[in-house]
Order: sequence, then structure tokens, then C-alpha cells
Amino acid sequence: MTQLQFNLNIEDLKDAVMNSDLGTVVKASVVLVLNSVMEKERDDYLQAGAYERTPNRQDSRNGYYDRGLLMSIGKITLKVPRTRNGEFSPSVFERYSRCDQAFVLSILEMVVNGVSTRKVNNIVQQICGENVSKSFVSSLSEKLDPIVNTWANRPLNTTYYPFIFADAMYIKVREHHRVVSKAVYIATAINEHNGREILGLKVDHSESYEAWQRFFQYLQSRGLQSPKLIISDAHKGLKKAIAQEFIGTTWQRCTVHFKRNIFNQLPKKEMDEVKIGLKRIFEAVKVEDARKFKEEFIQNFEKNPKLEKAIETLDDGFEDAIQYLNHPTKYHQFIRSTNSLERLNQEVRRRERVIRIFPHTQSAFRLIGAVLMDIAEVQSNKKIPIG
Repeated sequence: MTQLQFNLNIEDLKDAVMNSDLGTVVKASVVLVLNSVMEKERDDYLQAGAYERTPNRQDSRNGYYDRGLLMSIGKITLKVPRTRNGEFSPSVFERYSRCDQAFVLSILEMVVNGVSTRKVNNIVQQICGENVSKSFVSSLSEKLDPIVNTWANRPLNTTYYPFIFADAMYIKVREHHRVVSKAVYIATAINEHNGREILGLKVDHSESYEAWQRFFQYLQSRGLQSPKLIISDAHKGLKKAIAQEFIGTTWQRCTVHFKRNIFNQLPKKEMDEVKIGLKRIFEAVKVEDARKFKEEFIQNFEKNPKLEKAIETLDDGFEDAIQYLNHPTKYHQFIRSTNSLERLNQEVRRRERVIRIFPHTQSAFRLIGAVLMDIAEVQSNKKIPIG
């Protein structure tokens, strides 16, 4: 075992402990130990002590240089010994490099979890006594790029996804010195093993048929097969892209959005009976029952001129909103709406709201991708509770 000798003035040490911040004393002690370890390593490397002449000497001393080291107690500055040929390298920095890596990962985790740069700076300042600039946080965040890209481009041909959910949300991005809105396209699914998965995302211009088509083609390029059902809202471009890219796939209109559209057409007062009739339609378990309840509803209320628009909306979108009834009953509550994807969007929005405006499109893809990866990891071992 290596023996290290320290010459300490007990009175000075006692005074430091009694009258100084204990953290400062601990740091000073660690600096003393590590500097001594490096000095001993240089002696072993040279095979000669200071001012010693030996036949086995490898090199000669060449002073010191300062280098910072981040540890759990904070940042310390060490005096690193050098040699003339520059080949000597102390083991201290290699041994404690994991502290730097843990620090970087901690900052990245704070960023992904929606902690603002200002708060990150406050935390790092308390740990290390140094400020962190936005550019520093940004440069660290770029380390996520290869990780997010690998996840976002993983193959989708290893399992079948019978039910897919699609939606878009809007964010603000700086582009050519202007702040513009961009659409983030997200697709999730229930796989053949009844597990939920996040299939992918894409940041594109405003929601349109062409943009949705590009998104679906991107998923297909990764091996996605046509599902049995795609659940979404009634965006015209989205509907057209589904029909174009997924031959044989049925479109399911989100029942939550659909009912909301109908309710918005209703008068504000004395509509309790009408609302009960509408809810009865969408509580049906069989397609035949839903159609029967819908016809009864129209017969009961079609003579009321105040309900003309609501009945028209119901009649136009009804068949698209009950396609989930053609599948086993155990899936109905999970595939009749995009509620699960809406909750996912809310989680992304919660963390995106801290940033408010992304500096560029890649930074948006990076952060939202990292958030989705984090959520996907939590979901990986969960299955929907099929009764």
C-alpha cells in the first residue's frame, strides 16, 4: 500500500475547523491529499525523488499546472505535476472523471424535466460556485442528439401495431430572426401485446395534408405496417393522408372531440334531456345499438329548430365516430378517443412551457424527443388493463 506523509500544523488545522466553513476545510483537505497522490505518482514514474540522482531515472520534473476537478463536494483546483517529455499523466482525473459525467447527466436530466436555465444556473452555482451560461447548457444538450436520433429512428417492424393514435401540437421556434409556429407530429400505438408505445415524432411546418403524409411515410420507412384503426381528430389533411398512406386501414374519429363539436352546437339552457340522449348513443356496446339510439335521437328532436345544426353534425360524423365498436369490447375504452395521446401532449407541453421559444427546430426535436423517451421508458413495462 502506498504510504503518504503530510506535514500539518495542528493549530492551523484546529483554527480552520473552528472558524471556517467546514466545506472549505474538507475541500482543502481533499486538495492536499490528491496533490500528494499525484506527487507520489510522478516520483514513481520518474523512479527518483526530488533532487535525487539514480541510474533508473526516466525523466525530469517540469513544474505544475492548475486544473479543476468537479467532485461531489464541489469544484476543487489541483496543482498537477508535469514532466519534461509530457508523457506522465496522473490517475486522479481518470478515476474521478465519472463525477464530471454524473454532473453532465444531472444537468441534462434537469433540462429534460423542464428546469429553466436560470434554475439550473442557481443549482450549479450552489454546488460549484460557478455560473452556467445558456450556451453551456445548450452545448451539453447537444449530447442528447445521437441518443434521441437513435431512438426516433428505431425499427418498427419487430411487432404489429393494430391501433395507432395521431395528433399534432404547436410550439414556437426562432427561424431567420423571426418567431414562427411549428407543428409537432406525434404518433403512439397499442401493440399486439397490449402495450402502449410512442412510435415517433416530427417537427414540421403548419398542420397540412403534405406534412401528415411525410410523417406517415417516415413511420413506414422504419417498417410500420398498416394498422387496423387510426384514431385522431377530424383534421381534413390528416384524414386524407391516412386514406392515402394506409390502404385498408379504418379511420376512427375521436369521440371526445366529436361529442364536444356536437355540444358546442346546442343551446345553453334546458338541454339536459338532449345531452342524455347523445351520451346514450356513445355508451352503446354494439354498432347496431348505437345506430338505433342515433335514429331514435333524431326522431325525438328533429322538429326542434334549435337543434338543427347539432343533429346535422351528429349525422355527418356518426359513422366515423363508432368504428371502434367493430373491435372487441375489451378495447373500446382505449381506442374510442385520443385521450391517452392528449395526456402525453400535456406532459410535453408542461416541460416545453419552461422554454417558451426554441432557438431552432433541432433543439425542439431534441428536447421533445428526450421527453418522449423518458415517458416511453416508464411505459415500457406497462400494458393496458384489458378486462
